Amino acid sequence: MTSAQLNLLAKARQSLSAAKLMLDGEYPDYAASRAYYSMFYIAEAFLEGEGLSFSKHSAVISAFGREFARTGRVPVKFHQYLIRAQELRNAGDYGELDAVTSDQAADSIAQAEEFLELAQNAIGTLPPP
Repeated sequence: MTSAQLNLLAKARQSLSAAKLMLDGEYPDYAASRAYYSMFYIAEAFLEGEGLSFSKHSAVISAFGREFARTGRVPVKFHQYLIRAQELRNAGDYGELDAVTSDQAADSIAQAEEFLELAQNAIGTLPPP
């Protein structure tokens, strides 16, 4: 694991923790946004391992799908999780107030947890927080 990957996975873990706190505080829009960022940082960490870096979210999502999901290096569902999380994040950040339900945010958080576990198995385990 490179230092850049370690940093991205640590950010992913922090975003996931923040998502849980926000959901507990009954802020599902913001919880969904943090869950998305957790998954986004994980996708960036995978791409970093290939020497790939992108400045746009859409480019990261596309490259993750192309390099990892389409090739079978990770199950396709993780690319789908990332896409759905971005949709929820956009609804929560730019849509009406309470655009994301607590159940939707909780599902996104669970998917981010699963994604982080995959990353730690594939890239390397994070030290304790």
